[in-house]
Amino acid sequence: MAAKPKLLVLELWGLGDLVIATPFLRAAAEKFTVTLLAKPFALELQPRLWPAVQVLPCTPPWTAFRGKYHFWRWPWREMLQLRQRLMAEKFDCAVSARWDPRDHFVLKLSGARERFGFPRLNSGRFLTQSLTQPGPLAHRSEFWRTAGHALGLELPAREEMIPPPRRHQSIALIHTGARLPARVWPLENFQRLATRLREKNVLVQIACDPNQLAWWQGQGENATCPHNVTELFTLVDRAGIFIGNCSGPGHLAAICGVPTFTIYGPSLHEWFAPMHPAAEIFEGRACPYKPCSDYCRFAKPFCLGDVKADEVWPRVEKFVERHLPPASQRRIE
Repeated sequence: MAAKPKLLVLELWGLGDLVIATPFLRAAAEKFTVTLLAKPFALELQPRLWPAVQVLPCTPPWTAFRGKYHFWRWPWREMLQLRQRLMAEKFDCAVSARWDPRDHFVLKLSGARERFGFPRLNSGRFLTQSLTQPGPLAHRSEFWRTAGHALGLELPAREEMIPPPRRHQSIALIHTGARLPARVWPLENFQRLATRLREKNVLVQIACDPNQLAWWQGQGENATCPHNVTELFTLVDRAGIFIGNCSGPGHLAAICGVPTFTIYGPSLHEWFAPMHPAAEIFEGRACPYKPCSDYCRFAKPFCLGDVKADEVWPRVEKFVERHLPPASQRRIE
């Protein structure tokens, strides 16, 4: 039996970005021997989401939130060793679904014979095949679909994805964190949603980021703070629904088959809606600078801060009715 061609895949950013690449990685692993260059948390995702993919952990310095171009602090020795390791693999193909010249330069340095990507700022010089972007409001998964088509892979659209089968669960998992502070809905709003859910006999589990834990404990809430992806998987597996910000945990819940309700502020749901056909969104206030990348131009992100729990609750109430069993059938633990 002939060996599969070797494919290098780059997804160097956040948890949500990597989860969105899951359909591509699964399809690619059927045709290629796939190596994924990604941040170390990909090692925790791999056994559950794409076990046939080999993960090569890497934290590029340009993905840091601050000081990303302090070149004198870059780990140059480790970066050289990584390049040597990539060259030694002799990849047949390499691909990135980002229009990021830094990704394309890495593809070039890998020595891959064919290199696929979406060129920007003359980065097409590092590619052997330049791909056309799907459109200004295309979901991020559409970029992976386009890349997949170039590699002979057929991927379903986000709306066509079939969620994996799950055991019926009754817990509403509310995760109040996000990688970027500008994407965090005020905690008191999540608290009000939790109170209303409990008034309807819905079991609620609060999860949060480390810097939010003291606030929740001060409110008398038995909140949990997952410290890694494995702990987050455990919470998701016990959840019947997920409520939260535009964040990695919401994307992870969706790909595991949990219906999600996401409150969006500075990011575009057209780009980043979770990968579940039942995913619902609540759009925050309009802003002329939306979408924002890392920072808000104002003292506080009013696109989220001005949205009150009373506005969101009617949508959440209907979401719960659709996806959780009636109160009489819920287990009280």
